[in-house]
Amino acid sequence: MQSTQSNLKYNIVVNLLDGGFFGLAIGLASFTTFLPLFVATMTNSAILIGLVPAIHNMGWLLPQLFMSKNISRRPLVKPVLLAYIIHERLPFLGLAAVAFLVPIIGTPAALVLTFLFLIWQGIGAGLTANPWQNLIGKVIPADYLATFLGLQAALSNLLSSGGAILAGYLLEETPGTNGFGISFLLASLFMFSSWFFLGRNRESPSAHAIDANQEISLWQTIRVIFEQNRPFVWFLLARGLYCLGMMAFAYYIVYAVRELNLSELEAGVMTSVLLITQMVANILLGRLADKWSRKGVIELGAVASVASCLLAWWAPNTGWFYLVTVLEGIAIIAFWTISIPILLEFGPENQRPTYVGLGNTLVAPFALLSPFLGGWLADNVSYPMTFLVSAVLGLVAVLVLHFQVEVPRPFKEPFPVEIV
Repeated sequence: MQSTQSNLKYNIVVNLLDGGFFGLAIGLASFTTFLPLFVATMTNSAILIGLVPAIHNMGWLLPQLFMSKNISRRPLVKPVLLAYIIHERLPFLGLAAVAFLVPIIGTPAALVLTFLFLIWQGIGAGLTANPWQNLIGKVIPADYLATFLGLQAALSNLLSSGGAILAGYLLEETPGTNGFGISFLLASLFMFSSWFFLGRNRESPSAHAIDANQEISLWQTIRVIFEQNRPFVWFLLARGLYCLGMMAFAYYIVYAVRELNLSELEAGVMTSVLLITQMVANILLGRLADKWSRKGVIELGAVASVASCLLAWWAPNTGWFYLVTVLEGIAIIAFWTISIPILLEFGPENQRPTYVGLGNTLVAPFALLSPFLGGWLADNVSYPMTFLVSAVLGLVAVLVLHFQVEVPRPFKEPFPVEIV
């Protein structure tokens, strides 16, 4: 603990730089706007378009449980993280190459290659997600972990908004798919800058690593957790329903462009609004979670998701979609950022990788179902019906969170002002 405190300021700085460069990259290659728009230049299928964010989300979620035992028995997490992270970052360079080569290789081949790179990137993100969360849980004390994650994500979103505006300009001014190629190429450059700073973390060896000769099997561990920790089981169900309730988000920009005549430049501005909202929400919700209630903040996010979907279902013109986007940003931050410290608090340190893995991997089926259900509704009924069904599922998530979920609370201290 003493070593963690002595390196705290340094680790906060390098992790903020990691998050900032990562956010700049994501702004240029957003999984909710520019990558779906790139796919939309090659197909009219709502299912394929909706698969873009779903592949990323599912890839990030699915492998985490299967990494848990490997992490639990290691005193240092960072070497595992750095070994796998290449698979998260390198595919962006491949996507840039595909975008430049579309006129040469043709649309069908480009579409197949795009999804192969998206799948590779998604799996790579999942391989790194569990060690990354556990590394952050080791180098940042639990009593202000949500506050730090909010600050890191806020910086990430601030730079993402600039990247999104730049990407929108590139698409507006560059012919064909070359604008996508330049945008994705810049994203890969900033991804590797982020990687450099992530590798500078100072991690202390864990005193609670599990001896491989004494540990029980992964499936025995899961059975014990499910039998003895019912609040955690309810949280998993609520998180899965929350995930389904956000399936409409993947279709907002495409619907606004196709049905309400939103321009590509406006799409970039709207993406910037989303990222700025996430920046502000990360700071406010992270602090609110540590000072008030992490469960309460997630409930607020689920309510925002329902409101966003209902407003999108009703909205008669693109002007309303700025408010839709603001509510979407709040919902996304509550789901992703605030869930991390909650999962890290459900069990003791040597079981954290298993709790993190379960909390994410078991949400993957919901993430997989999301684009097929949403895309089927959009193709066979309408986009507004996708928004309405999403709102209903989100409402069920709100009810489960409020009435069934009990979330552990860590001991809290004020976030050190001198560090901020």
